[in-house]
Amino acid sequence: MGTIVLSGTAVLVLLGFGNHVWWLAAVAVLFLYVQYGRDSSTSSSSTTSTSSSASGGGSSPSSYRAYRDRRDKQAQWERRYRRERPIESRRQARDKK
Repeated sequence: MGTIVLSGTAVLVLLGFGNHVWWLAAVAVLFLYVQYGRDSSTSSSSTTSTSSSASGGGSSPSSYRAYRDRRDKQAQWERRYRRERPIESRRQARDKK
């Protein structure tokens, strides 16, 4: 994946000599790759822990430990929701059936 991103960025930089908007596109591609494209082992742990658990969906887990952490965090939020809103949680359970 990194090779494709780097070669695409090089092409955008070369095109940028004719039109400077392509340079902005190259910067945007690199930014998006650094933020979201790399493995969690190379990215910062704070972005991994907050964004992946808050999003509810997304890419597949990079490791089983990361999957377990997200699953446990989701279960914790669900238990908290049921505890703080018992009537609403009972209604949702009834509607599921």
